[in-house]
Amino acid sequence: MKVEIWSDVMCPFCYIGKRHFEQAIEKLPFKDEIIVDWKSYQLNPEYHNTNNETVYDYLSRSKGMPIEQARQMTKQVVEMAANAGLSIDFDTNIPANTFDAHRLIHLAAIHGLQDQAEEKLFEAHFVNSKNIGETDVLIDLAEEIGLNRAEAEEVLKGDQFSEAVRYDIYESQNLGIRGVPYFVMDRKYGVSGAQPVEAFTEALTQSFSAWKETQPKTTLTSLNKNDDAICDENGCEI
Repeated sequence: MKVEIWSDVMCPFCYIGKRHFEQAIEKLPFKDEIIVDWKSYQLNPEYHNTNNETVYDYLSRSKGMPIEQARQMTKQVVEMAANAGLSIDFDTNIPANTFDAHRLIHLAAIHGLQDQAEEKLFEAHFVNSKNIGETDVLIDLAEEIGLNRAEAEEVLKGDQFSEAVRYDIYESQNLGIRGVPYFVMDRKYGVSGAQPVEAFTEALTQSFSAWKETQPKTTLTSLNKNDDAICDENGCEI
């Protein structure tokens, strides 16, 4: 069963949602039958950090709230992240445009490293306070997950995968997705937000059960002329 996840790597709830989702999958007996496909989404596609803006400055300006209120709001997110086993540092966090980061994720996908890229970018942004809007930072991260540095440099200094990112965003609009994270299961069921682990477990179980019912069942027509020389749970007979 395919699960498509629309996410932005500057979204803390997407990071928390990723961890909750992963923890839920580990509890499932059918975890090996789940295919995850990360989809691009931009919370603020027009944003560019040109004034060394802090996350508190960004939240204060974009949401029209005092700096202290922005600090208090992020404390609640830090606590929620800690409960998921994540350490987020907003004091040194650097807001950034994520378009190129999403292009890197698309490059990683064709090499089977999509999830590793997603995780590395979240970690770089929220834990290590890297500026994931800078090309050189992205190239270093690409190399860290096992991508060829020269290929990553060619992609990120060019325009490759730009249409793929835009198409993901276009798809999200057609599906009525207005916020992230958003989890789409078998293109039939949707779960929004960083839900608790138990909620993901329940949703995945329900979706998988419905998906399993749609899978074709193969019935073989026997061409045997007799049933001699066969072993079954009762043993072997001649």
